[in-house]
Amino acid sequence: MNKICNFFIFLVLITRTVSESYTPIVLWHGMVDTCCNEISMDMLVRHLKEALPGVHTVSLMIGNNTKEDLRNGFLMHPNEQIEIACSIVNSDPLLADGYNAIGVSQGSQLIRGLLQRCPGPRMKTLITMAGQHQGYYGIPFCDPLTIPRCDFIRKTLSRFAYLSSIQKQSTQATFWHDSLNEETYKHKNTYIAEINNERVINKTYITKLQSLENFVMIKYEKETMVIPKDSSWFEFYAPGQSTKILPLRESDLYISDRLGLKQMDQDGKLHFILAPWVHWEFDWTWYKKNVVDVFLK
Repeated sequence: MNKICNFFIFLVLITRTVSESYTPIVLWHGMVDTCCNEISMDMLVRHLKEALPGVHTVSLMIGNNTKEDLRNGFLMHPNEQIEIACSIVNSDPLLADGYNAIGVSQGSQLIRGLLQRCPGPRMKTLITMAGQHQGYYGIPFCDPLTIPRCDFIRKTLSRFAYLSSIQKQSTQATFWHDSLNEETYKHKNTYIAEINNERVINKTYITKLQSLENFVMIKYEKETMVIPKDSSWFEFYAPGQSTKILPLRESDLYISDRLGLKQMDQDGKLHFILAPWVHWEFDWTWYKKNVVDVFLK
């Protein structure tokens, strides 16, 4: 009997050791999605738990239920969403020793805002997937380089995107980055411009970003929803035009290092990964090999 008891105690200890060896993971979903969608975020969580047995995960729900979570992804300002997410993270004792983070699509720039603004447990590794770190300038599935009317549409949208009422009521408007009117963007955009230190240098943002062990940015090679797709790597149209992409290392954001990315790059903390996907595509085998096994083990 003692041998049997000792065996079960051994199993418990082994299980506890395995679970405690993995850093918890906080996830933030994208637009038209929720924390617990069984074919997207819930599937990703299941895969992570299989690959990292016992790992604690928190898939952020912004609201009291999935309906509110979905609606808030369209209508709640990022500042308010981040306050809610910060409260969730700070109230979870299993995150107290730090956590890794995964952001999907617009969840990428939201969870980066969580990192930069939220006092609390340390975020260790940040992984963003098809994010819009420099915002976007275009509508989904409408390439202005090949479809002329798409350029007309985005120029028309710029007439309304920076109205204060629109900025307050549309989450997506706070990501709108009109490269033809940089000064208007810097002063009237109420989220992306601010967290990218476009107006005022917030040194806390730099410190928090540089506290990461790794910042992994995944761009989707066949992306047609995020325009330009290069925003996933902090790259964007060169100021004053909307066709040529300016590489990150040639941009003022990097050269002036106003967000600390240049130093992070020099420290080997920035990782640029190209996934062979369209926006809604996901291949777990590829993801496990290139992301999980490298950055979350």
